[in-house]
Amino acid sequence: METNQQRKEVLLRLKRVEGQIRGLQRMVEGEVPCSDILTQVAAATAALKKVGMVIVQTYMEECLEKNQNEPRGKGPENFKDLQRAISRYIDWA
Repeated sequence: METNQQRKEVLLRLKRVEGQIRGLQRMVEGEVPCSDILTQVAAATAALKKVGMVIVQTYMEECLEKNQNEPRGKGPENFKDLQRAISRYIDWA
């Protein structure tokens, strides 16, 4: 994360997810119906996926910018790093 704005956005989203997870814990402790809990699990999952996409977009921008400033031959290595990171994210998502 190169810019403070991007970092702040990701941290804000992660704090929201953290709040959702705490809410889920309270729901389980409070014996809330499973259907309601699953709805909130889906919401937390979607929020976490959005965080991942923001990070992927930022990484792509950084990688492309870095690639323009690198000497020849270094670019493919940067793209392989990007590909591995995206592949791990997609396997998880």
